[in-house]
Amino acid sequence: MSASMSRRGFLGLAIAGVTAAGLAACSGQGGGAAGVKKGGAELSAKLKLPTYVPAKVPTPDLPGSAQGIDPAYLKYPKELVKSVAAAPGDGSKITALTETFNTPAPPMAQNAYWQELNKRLGSEFAMTIVVDDYPAKFNAVIASDDIPDLVWFPPNQGLQRVPELLEAKFHDLTPHLSGDAVKKYPNLANIPEYAWKTAVVNGKIVGVAVAYGIFGQVFLTNDDFWAPVGGTTFTSADDFLEKAKTLLDAKRKKYVLEPAYTNMLHMFSHWYGAPNTWKLEGGKLVHQMETPEYQAAIEFTKKVYDAGLFWPDPKLTTTPEKVANGSIGAYVQSFPGFLLDAKTVKFPLGVIKPFAATSSSKPVFNAGYGSVGFTAINKKADPKRVEMLLNVMNYLAAPFGTEEAQFINFGVEGTHFTKTADGDIAFTAKGEAEAPTTWQPVSFLVNSPEYIYIPSKPDAAKLIHDFETTVMPIMQPRITVGHFSDTFTAKGAELSTMLSDGLDDVITGRKPMSFVKTLTEDWKKKGGDAMRAEYEASLAKG
Repeated sequence: MSASMSRRGFLGLAIAGVTAAGLAACSGQGGGAAGVKKGGAELSAKLKLPTYVPAKVPTPDLPGSAQGIDPAYLKYPKELVKSVAAAPGDGSKITALTETFNTPAPPMAQNAYWQELNKRLGSEFAMTIVVDDYPAKFNAVIASDDIPDLVWFPPNQGLQRVPELLEAKFHDLTPHLSGDAVKKYPNLANIPEYAWKTAVVNGKIVGVAVAYGIFGQVFLTNDDFWAPVGGTTFTSADDFLEKAKTLLDAKRKKYVLEPAYTNMLHMFSHWYGAPNTWKLEGGKLVHQMETPEYQAAIEFTKKVYDAGLFWPDPKLTTTPEKVANGSIGAYVQSFPGFLLDAKTVKFPLGVIKPFAATSSSKPVFNAGYGSVGFTAINKKADPKRVEMLLNVMNYLAAPFGTEEAQFINFGVEGTHFTKTADGDIAFTAKGEAEAPTTWQPVSFLVNSPEYIYIPSKPDAAKLIHDFETTVMPIMQPRITVGHFSDTFTAKGAELSTMLSDGLDDVITGRKPMSFVKTLTEDWKKKGGDAMRAEYEASLAKG
């Protein structure tokens, strides 16, 4: 599998995916754990995570929940809260390395949103925004030793020797953020604990967790595409397959699914009730590859491939455009991507809720990690600059319902958006071109906790909140999040790639279904069983 990254690749969290914590503890390729401290679980268990202090924001129209349902606002709040007293920057230039998966933002010189962001921060916020192949740019930047002030460490892009890099080149932020110390930065204190767990390596808080909801990947559709078969309600996997076949029209280049095979496998595994990577039975862990439910989902994905339902080019880079024009009927998206697409797409957006694949199946929905990586601070920054940079990230983490978040999300009133008679947000043409495109790379550096508000689209907000409410009772967490495996730190990325590549071979017919057993045994021998034992020991300690 190529090291290059796309929206599809970034979403590939289904196959023994590397969490931010796991990635952050991955060392070199395939072997030694150089730079990884033995007993990382013990060290991390002793760390005091940042104290959680919920922000005071306007009451939502549809409530959130402690379990993770996001608050939804059908109309924009009339009265906003101010969360930052003054511009946090010190006038010096701030550099940052981040990424986008959408249309690139206009350059700063032609981007009124970006220019206003600089004014409100009190410093020029000079982002290097990577559009494709983040690992290659990341490695080049590190090799040059011209490291930006802020560097985003993504959760699943296969970066190597990260513990050594963090130790050598980036600040330990534990003294600044552990326990009540985080209260100096109220918007960072509003980030949930489950997100902070993914920014811990070897007992240290190595960066600011990039907040992300707990809902994992979703199966999105262009509802117009599915109208001829009565929509996207299905009685079984076979019902889905038969209806999808009727919509296939290869002669007119009309295919049903984007060619993201393992992401689609993840969606199908929900229908069969497969584990969220691991399940715990009597104190023992069972990996999804070892379960009949996941194996059934693999077989079904192969049936879908054999039926010709996937777009034929697996390297497709224009999935959003193909879905918009009706050439593709369904695609897999991250949950924040669901929120963004609901704001921006011009077609009727729908979502396929998990259903029982067979009469004996119990459908599930897999929770995500709760973060999208973390942002580390260059070790060359002196203590005063570290505090300034944390204050800048505190500004950028402002929660919905604050004055700061209004600007971060929508730009400048009158330039990027106007308000309707009901007080809702409506993007101008300039706003559509500048605000979402610049917000996304900012949001990969630091983000507020998730919420639901779709400007002037209350039905879209209800759709998303309804989806969350529906799947919450069947949502299963990834039970190893917050636990530590030294083997995973050394070999997790390699083994994840091995599984995803092997499953691609099976789905596309390059390998027979019997290869799944061989692949699973190989994974176990090369580190899977060792990971299992270490996770079991960590889970036993609570």
